[in-house]
Amino acid sequence: MHISPERIAQIEARRDEVQASMTRADLAPDAFVKLSKEYAEIEPVARAAHEVRRLRQELAALDYMAGGVDADADPLMREMAQEEMQLLKSQLPQAERALALQLLPRDAADARPAMIEIRAGTGGDEAALFAGDLFRMYQRYADTQGWKMEMLSANASEQGGFKEVVASINGVGVFAKLKFESGVHRVQRVPATESGGRIHTSAATVAILPEPEEVDVQIADGDLKIDIYRASGAGGQHVNTTDSAVRITHLPTGTVVIQQDERSQHKNKAKAMQVLRARLYEAERERTHSEQAGARKAMVGSGDRSERIRTYNFPQGRVTDHRINLTLHRLPEILEGPGLSDVIDALVAEDEAARLAQLDGVS
Repeated sequence: MHISPERIAQIEARRDEVQASMTRADLAPDAFVKLSKEYAEIEPVARAAHEVRRLRQELAALDYMAGGVDADADPLMREMAQEEMQLLKSQLPQAERALALQLLPRDAADARPAMIEIRAGTGGDEAALFAGDLFRMYQRYADTQGWKMEMLSANASEQGGFKEVVASINGVGVFAKLKFESGVHRVQRVPATESGGRIHTSAATVAILPEPEEVDVQIADGDLKIDIYRASGAGGQHVNTTDSAVRITHLPTGTVVIQQDERSQHKNKAKAMQVLRARLYEAERERTHSEQAGARKAMVGSGDRSERIRTYNFPQGRVTDHRINLTLHRLPEILEGPGLSDVIDALVAEDEAARLAQLDGVS
């Protein structure tokens, strides 16, 4: 994908313009916030554009020298220029690709924090244990990224693990990295309770939802039905002693959120509203992106929660992501968190390559 010199100049000029505007003494606070956000977005693009411009200018100067056009250049200098040209010619395509990646249309939700929902699927207790394994894997991965992960609600199983667990993850680029994790995760292993040594297959579903700001999702009070009741199930001494559990129904969509993990009714309501906003925001994103998804389904998949995306095979110690045919024989490291980076990075790279190819096809 070739980016014209005019486009590069335009990018760098806009960066300089925004930077100059931010230093104005009469700038209002809200205008400063808006400009700061734009600068944070355009600065890495301008940096990549500057690198492409620098390499192109140096190549042009070396070409002038190596081609013998410069009568004052001695043969040794021409030879050195030719050698340096070969080096720069190998660097330029990489720099142009880096700039093209920066110019790819961004998902508006990429910079958002995210909500992760993990539910045990087929497989009974073993599926719940696997859901717990996945939750811990994402916890540890979040730690390696410097993110903060907070559990919002959990329905623990009797044997350990979770029938369902919901958490929020805050940090830089959370949704951009985790959005390809949505789908069905399958595990193949011998359960601890299996005396015959037979391999069982069970599954859990993962949903990654970008967390909206309040202004992104307008919820009218009249659209909500809020029920307060006494909490039940595992949860400590306060369970069944106070009416603190909250069930919120969004009447226009029928979306229901239940929260009972906190002692405080107000805290449960706040967490329930946080989950409700994320689900409504994601539903709207899916609706507005449906035509684009239909026109071009990326190789990494649609993000459909019913789509089987990955298998964790314990007997063979391997993890296979079926969307990009990636198999890594490093299952323990991946479940420990750090190894998950290799899977996620491969998915992001595949998505970028597919979108670059699409741009090349229409340019």
